[in-house]
This record gives sequence, C-alpha cells and structure tokens, in this order.
Amino acid sequence: MTGKRANVVVTRRLPDAVETRMRELFSTKLNLTDEPFTQPQLVEAVKTADVLVPTVSDDVDANVIAQAGDQLKLIANFGNGTDNIDIKAAADKGITVTNTPRVLTDDTADMIMAMMLAVPRRLVEGAVIMTNPDSGWAGWSPTWMLGKRITGKRLGIVGMGRIGSAVARRAKAFGLAIHYHNRQRAHPDLEQELEAVYWESLDQMLSRMDIISINCPATPATYHLLAERRLKLLQKGSYIVNAARGDIIDEKALVAALESGALAGAALDVFEHEPAVSPRMRKLAEVGKLVMLPHMGSATIEGRMEMGDKVLINIQTFVDGHRPPDRVLPGRD
Repeated sequence: MTGKRANVVVTRRLPDAVETRMRELFSTKLNLTDEPFTQPQLVEAVKTADVLVPTVSDDVDANVIAQAGDQLKLIANFGNGTDNIDIKAAADKGITVTNTPRVLTDDTADMIMAMMLAVPRRLVEGAVIMTNPDSGWAGWSPTWMLGKRITGKRLGIVGMGRIGSAVARRAKAFGLAIHYHNRQRAHPDLEQELEAVYWESLDQMLSRMDIISINCPATPATYHLLAERRLKLLQKGSYIVNAARGDIIDEKALVAALESGALAGAALDVFEHEPAVSPRMRKLAEVGKLVMLPHMGSATIEGRMEMGDKVLINIQTFVDGHRPPDRVLPGRD
C-alpha cells in the first residue's frame, strides 16, 4: 500500500479533529449521519476500502470478511475490544486487525466505581426525586432514602487485567476488601499492593462476595459466564456491576434474580442485546433495583481523542509498510 493515499472507510462519527486529520492523511469516506452501518453497507465498504475503521457497533463477521475485496488489507478498529471482528477470518484472508488498547483504563474504572456506589447508595433514585415535582420530597429525614455503605464489603473482581486492577485500586481506597478470579494469578507485587485474595474457583469466590465487578473480555469462553447456576451462588443482598460486555451475564437470569429479591441490585453499562433493553429491566430500574447506563463507561473527550490518535498511527504505520503497533492476532484477547 506504500506510495498511494489509502482509501479509508469510517463507519461512525469520530471526534472532529480525528476525522479532519484522517482526511488530511488518507482518501477518507466518513459517516456523516452516525447511523450504524447495516450488513449490506459493511459488505459494500469492505469491497471498496483499503482500510476499514469499524467500531463496537459493527459486526464484521466471517461472512462480511469473505466478501472483502483483495484491496482490503487493514481493519483498524476504533475500540479496545475486538469481539465485533472475526479475527481468524481476517487473518486467513491476509487482513491485519488493530485496536486501541491502554487508552480507556482509567475512564472505565472511574465509571465502574461510580456504578458500584450508585445502586447501594440509591443515587439515581435520589436524582429522579429531585427532578420530579410530584415526588413529595419534604426535606431531610433520618429514615429517608436509606442505602447501604460499601466500606468494609468484599469486592469480587472477575478479570484482573488492566481495568480490573484499576478498579481494585479505587475500591481499596473506598475500604473494600479485594478478591479476584482470573485465568492466571496476578503478580505477587500487585497482590501485595492491593492486599488481594486470589480465587482459582470462580464459584467459590462468587458465593462469598458482597459486590461482583465484571471486567473480563468477551470471548467464547466467557459467554454467559454468569448464567443462572452461578447467579444462584451469590449471596442474597449482593450486587453486580458490569461495564465489560453484555453477554458475559445471562440477562434473563439476572432479571429473574433481581425480580425475586435473590440479588439486592445491579448496575449495567452494557447489555446482551444492545441497544435493546427489555421492559422488565426498565421496570426494575424504575423501582431502584437496577441502574442502566447507555454504554458510556469509556465516554470521555480525552479518551476518544486518544483512541483516534491510535487509529491514525496504526493506519499510517501500516501504509508506510511497517507492522502497526496495536496489531491483534487470532487467539489473543
């Protein structure tokens, strides 16, 4: 691809500065409406583009990749996770895939900590009362809007990677005891810093925790990792927070557990059938059992700009004939 302006197709609106720089460097087709691409639009894009810049909302599956023209050599994902792309199918067709890692760790961990506070402290319920003129609020009362403190509770982190570790550091400052389950045990220095307890068995950890934070990637192995059987292991009165991927939790089983009172509450920034949200979940949110956010865990101006910079660097490096710094290989999370 060296020696010519690469044809780049961007599937969603990106920050203005990123789009402007992309048009300066490459022959770029932008999505001016920000409407997610349909599958036929994705197919058309891979038939014409040298570089595709998709996001988490684009399902670049094996069928789409199979229809790609020979000119498509790079899929530069605007996002850290790549579960929206069939990495193996791309590799088999000689297409390089890149992502934007190590950018959103702090942004996401901050939001997870906020979600962890939101349900037990009833923050969303309180905010709604203050904007509803018919709420009947008559001022402070000793028994009004009582929640539960998180200090002294046990936090079970599922996935102690960069984000999981960042969540643990924040949670420790709030006085939570840190426990975790991971495919591999963390470095002893990290365990010592966090005073963290490692559980080889996820089942054993779940049954002992007050709060569960889901921080693992979405892979075939983590699909419905918390299905009905594991949700039943949780203590009554415990909470779940998920800002990773929606299908890591069996949503129907979670809803049933919240409706029955088997769980005290949950906070979700991602959903199994996103952007669809069931009426049962909306009802749970109305009564304060569930806090729902619109996939905004990583949504900071600074974070989006840094993601765009990484996409630009990956494309330019590839166009210059070098290996891009954020290459994703099959079988690697």
